[in-house]
Amino acid sequence: MENSTIKIDKAAIGLSVLCVAHCLLTPIAIVMLPALGATFLDDERFHYALLLLVLPTSIFSLGLGCRKHGHREILLFGLSGLFLMSLILILGEDILGELGEKVSTIIGAAIIAVAHVRNFRACQNNHCNSEESS
Repeated sequence: MENSTIKIDKAAIGLSVLCVAHCLLTPIAIVMLPALGATFLDDERFHYALLLLVLPTSIFSLGLGCRKHGHREILLFGLSGLFLMSLILILGEDILGELGEKVSTIIGAAIIAVAHVRNFRACQNNHCNSEESS
C-alpha cells in the first residue's frame, strides 16, 4: 500500500498540472467561448484558492518526504517554486504583464511538479514506505 507521502506527492503534481492547464487553456477557452470569461476561471479568487490548495499540500508532502529520505535540496527546490508562485500572485499582471505572469506561473508550477517527482522517487529509492522507516 502506498504511504501518505506518495499519495500527497501525486496530488500536488496534479495541482501543479492544473495550474499550467489553467494558465494555458483559459485564454483560449475565453476566446472560443466568451461567456466563460464571466465565470470563476478568470477571477483572481480562483488563483488564490488554487494557491491555498497547493501551499499546504506541497509543504506537508515535501517536508514529510525530506524527513524520511533526508534530501533537503528537494525540499528547498520545492519551496523556491512555492515562493515564486506566491510572489507572482502578489505582483500580479499589473507588474509582470499578462505574458510575464503566465510564463512565470508555468515555471513556478513546473518547479513544484519536478520537486514532487524527485520527492516521490527519493521515497521509492529509500523505501520510505517500508515499516522500518516509520
